[in-house]
Parts: sequence; structure tokens; C-alpha cells
Amino acid sequence: MSTIQRSILTSFLFSIAILVVVSLGFFLTFPLEDWSLLWYRKLLDVPFVLIVPSMAILTGVLFGFFIGISRKKQLKEIERRLQLVEEGTQGELESLVNDSDLDEILKRIQTIKTMISEQVKRSQRLATEKAEDHEKKIHEMVSRERNRLARELHDSVSQQLFAASMLMSAITETRDSVESAEGKQLKMVENMIHQSQLEMRALLLHLRPAALKGKTLQEGMKELLNELMQKVPIDITWKIEEIDLDKGVEDHLFRILQESVSNTLRHAKCSKLEILLIFRDDFVILRISDNGIGFDVNSERSTPGSYGLQNMYDRATEIGGTLKIVSLLNSGTKLEVKVPKMR
Repeated sequence: MSTIQRSILTSFLFSIAILVVVSLGFFLTFPLEDWSLLWYRKLLDVPFVLIVPSMAILTGVLFGFFIGISRKKQLKEIERRLQLVEEGTQGELESLVNDSDLDEILKRIQTIKTMISEQVKRSQRLATEKAEDHEKKIHEMVSRERNRLARELHDSVSQQLFAASMLMSAITETRDSVESAEGKQLKMVENMIHQSQLEMRALLLHLRPAALKGKTLQEGMKELLNELMQKVPIDITWKIEEIDLDKGVEDHLFRILQESVSNTLRHAKCSKLEILLIFRDDFVILRISDNGIGFDVNSERSTPGSYGLQNMYDRATEIGGTLKIVSLLNSGTKLEVKVPKMR
């Protein structure tokens, strides 16, 4: 039975009950000598005994009908608000005008909504913490494995390459003629070993990048470049100014430097490398230049798997800076990072 039907039936029965009670009270107070008068007395050609019950029943039905419509609207409104809570709608539910009973229900619904929202927030926070913890564990495992591979490569392949390089240098120096076919082949092998050493050092730099570990950016850069000068046959020069930077900015700039130097060692085939770190016009500028063979920046960046370049762009963006790379074939490459220094 619907709300309207139930309201009509309730009002109908209530009106009949009121009619019976009032009629009994009236006739007991004013008893009639002749009950047939109720039938013979007419109003608009309708017996009086039928008019009064009909009016009472009609009034009860109409009253119940309108009450039912009003209650149905109220229930629909409550249902709509509960649906909003079920859907997770954010914000406060609007108050109902001139309806204190429904306002009380609304307050209860709002309380339930707040509890559900807090529960959702807690669930999302736990899921985020779980994901971050999982990601941290994976990062630690990857870092340990990279360090293990770097140590093994350094202790085995890198040392063997160094020994082969020394042996080839000794062989080429003791030969009388280096212009012969065999001498040219030996020189080519020596160059290949040197290039393999450069790529190995670049690979070690990728696998086990040196962290600042309490040092400033300037100290870390100088330490890295001094170490490279002792290991690679490249003329490395630098100009590094003392700049007070936030730790996050220093770390990102240092990682960009590592990535750029690693790419230079692997691909540039250069003989000179220049590094510049200066502060001009409220901008920190990191510039890395070489005189290598260069490359096509646009095609290289769009190549699938070119994570090195994209990683440098992402790091520059994360600290609010910009990264530009200018490279010409056989004329070298220049990389520049500009980061605004917040006052």
C-alpha cells in the first residue's frame, strides 16, 4: 500500500470514528422522539442522515489525500538526500525551510554523511600509505640491486677493460710502424677499448649515482668532476659559484648534471666538457657544453625508451625550472637549466 493510499484510509477511518462519537454524544444529549425524521428531513433533496456521513467521509478522504501527497514529497526528499550520501556527494546538505521534523532527519543524515566521508578519507589514506610503502620497498630493492651490479661491473669488467687498455697501449708503443694494416687495426682496437671504458664509466654513473650526502651542490659537483678528470681522457673545465639553494633544488640539479655527463661519456665522443653554475637575474643557471658529434634533439626525445632526456626534463619541471638543449651535428651540444630562486 502506497503512502497516499495509507493516508486516505487512515483519514477515512478517523473521520468515521469521529462521526460516530460526535453523533452518539449529540443524540444522547438531545434524544429524538422520532428517528424517522433523520430520513425524511432533506437538504437539497438528499436525506439528512446521508449528508452528514457523506460530508464526513469526503472530508476525511480529501484530508488524507493531501496529507499523503505531503508525506510522499517529504519521503522523496529524504530518499534524494540519502541517495546523495550514497553517491558520496561532497559538501553540506541544504536545510529544509519551515520543516523542523525533516531538518532533524537531515541533521542525522549529515552526521552519517560526515562519518562516511571520514571513513573514505581514512581508507584512501591507508591505501596511499600502503602504496608509498610498497613503492619505497621496491625502490630500496632496485637501489641495492643496482649497487650490486655496479660493484660487480667495477670489480670485473671495468678492471679487465683497464688492463686491456694498458696492454694495447704497450703493444702500440713498442711497434715500429703504426701505419701498417696491422698497426691500424691495433689502434682501432685500442680506441674501441677506450670507448668501452667511457661507456662503462657512464653505465656505473647510471647504476650507482653519487648522492650529495650532506655536501652542498657545489661541493658535490667539484668532487664528481675531479673524479671524472682522473678517469676519462676529456678536458673538463668548470665555473661553479657559491649559491644558497634548497636541498630539493640542489638534489635535482645534481641529478641532471649526472645524467647529462653520463650521456656525454656514452654518446658525444667529445674532447672538451664545460660546466657552468651561476646565479643571474634571480635565476640559477646550470649549463653543460661539449664539442662532440651532437644529435637531433627532437627525434631523440620522441624515441621510445629515451628515458634519460625525459628524466632531465621532468626533474627541471619539478623544481619550477626549464631545460633547453641545443645540439648541432658535429658541432657539440649545450644543455641549460634555468631555475628561479625564490626570495
